[in-house]
Amino acid sequence: MWKIALVLLALVVVRITHWFYTWANPKGNGKLPPGSMGLPIIGETFQFLSQHGLYDVPPFITKRMARYGPLFRTNLFGQKVIVSTDPEVNYKILQENKTFPVSYPESFLQIMGRNGMLTSHENFHKYLRNLILHLVGPENLRAKLLHGVDQTTRRHLHSWASCGIYDVKEGAALMIFDYFCKKLISYDETQDVEKLREYFKDFMDGLLSFPLNIPGTAFDACLQGRKEATKVIEDIYQERKASKIYCDDFMDHLVAEVEKEDSFMDETNAINLVFLLLFAVYETTSQAITLLVKYIFDNPDVSAELTKEHEGILRSRKNGNKSEVTWEEYKSMTFSHMMKVILVETYFDFEVINETVRLANIVPGLFRKVSKDVQIKGYTIPAGWLVMVASSVVHFTPEKYEDPLAFNPWRWEGKELHAGSKSFMAFGGGTRLCAGADLAKLQMAVFLHYLVTTYSWSIIKGGDGVRKPGLIFPNGLHIQILEK
Repeated sequence: MWKIALVLLALVVVRITHWFYTWANPKGNGKLPPGSMGLPIIGETFQFLSQHGLYDVPPFITKRMARYGPLFRTNLFGQKVIVSTDPEVNYKILQENKTFPVSYPESFLQIMGRNGMLTSHENFHKYLRNLILHLVGPENLRAKLLHGVDQTTRRHLHSWASCGIYDVKEGAALMIFDYFCKKLISYDETQDVEKLREYFKDFMDGLLSFPLNIPGTAFDACLQGRKEATKVIEDIYQERKASKIYCDDFMDHLVAEVEKEDSFMDETNAINLVFLLLFAVYETTSQAITLLVKYIFDNPDVSAELTKEHEGILRSRKNGNKSEVTWEEYKSMTFSHMMKVILVETYFDFEVINETVRLANIVPGLFRKVSKDVQIKGYTIPAGWLVMVASSVVHFTPEKYEDPLAFNPWRWEGKELHAGSKSFMAFGGGTRLCAGADLAKLQMAVFLHYLVTTYSWSIIKGGDGVRKPGLIFPNGLHIQILEK
């Protein structure tokens, strides 16, 4: 009997050993990039999610670059991934949409939805992009959004000053969410029983967590936050559709699009689009503003130059200092903005803002899926694998940026960037540049204007801090802000 037990035990050991071996050594139709697949199922997900310094390239990336080179394989969130830190390879990936269509890890698709803006391709992507630009394109920024951004920014900064001490990340998120909810769906959190922002906070807290869908886990809370937020948006959509009341917001436009004959848009996609737009503006721009405040405070020479520029705008006004920021003034903020980023054939200069998003690396990786076997740098990337463009590495490369960890807005003076840039990917790349980039820059510029001209302020809490990969920074940066 014991011999049979030993044989069974041996078979189990062999089976487990074979499983570990096949996991660690995936097959392909050529030579795979070097790397490690980590533990079965878990892969290297926990290493990828580990905290690191605010200004550093994630150790997950640097350790593997040192060991394997600029192209390596891994397993994240249960999926096989090739990570690229090579600018030339990154450029190829982002330009070749048919070979490298947009995709994300399965757990992320489960949270964000499989059909919609994030995973759309070709004609549907162009259609969605045009819809978004109807809301945040340059003409609408000038004609409608600038006034609202100005008013909202002034109101919220005044409330910060009344508190004396304020959490920048929390305040920036509330400011942006307040404004954009009104423009998207005419939603006012202070007047509604359903607290949409609370649902989004639950969603964000678990967005980049291990995909363990068990009650009580961060991943489960994320799914529930998504579900509740979507329900609020759906209820608003159905009410608008039934009432036919015109509110002059983006929801009006979506309802009309859905009702068009042979439209690309249906109700599910319309609701999902609103959710994704709120997600994008809620988290990313608030993080950028938080780091912008820190970088300015840590660099007095930058603060002095900004103050000089914006006080010059006040002096140039014929009607005193009470006016709102005008479009012409916004475009004149050369130090605040010295970067040229192409977006619908419109260029603006962005210097401080450009340097902020370079250092922030709010989205440290861009995911694509390989549609067919691809030969790159002597390696084969198999069809079906994901590839992750690690843009943060490019932004911290000494060959591209002198003293790359330094906050130096003057480095952008006289430089032009475009959609095909191999050294700057803060707003994506190729045909999938962030459609909301101009709105984010507008919000940051207006915020800067009032912060340096209307208030005296200082950071009283918040060191270098730590961060995790993805869209989540810890709170904790507090400023003391007083009206001048």
